[in-house]
Amino acid sequence: MSGLLVKSFDTPEETRPFEQGMGQLDLLNVESGAVGRAVFQPGWRWSDHVKPIAQTDSCMVAHRGYCISGRMHIVMDDGQEEDIKPGDYMIAEPGHDAWVVGEEPCVLVDWAGYDNYAKRT
Repeated sequence: MSGLLVKSFDTPEETRPFEQGMGQLDLLNVESGAVGRAVFQPGWRWSDHVKPIAQTDSCMVAHRGYCISGRMHIVMDDGQEEDIKPGDYMIAEPGHDAWVVGEEPCVLVDWAGYDNYAKRT
């Protein structure tokens, strides 16, 4: 590979829709793994719109992400919880639920946790 790589989420290499049309994950594949941009629609909740795909009690993916727009509330299985908003970087270890807060879609870019996120088998 050369020293420069440019890809665009406008032409993702894979798109994974969430249940009930509540958003989607667009993926770019790079040498270090997938980088994803997810758009979560108002009313989206992991336990309603991804849990049926993942078939786990809570999200078991580790995320390292940046919030571009919208807001999301994340609740860890141990009870810790936080809101994320535009400009926030977040780390969410496996074992959490999350949902969109408000009437604006939440857009997140994640470079750690989207390889198998919402992947149908």
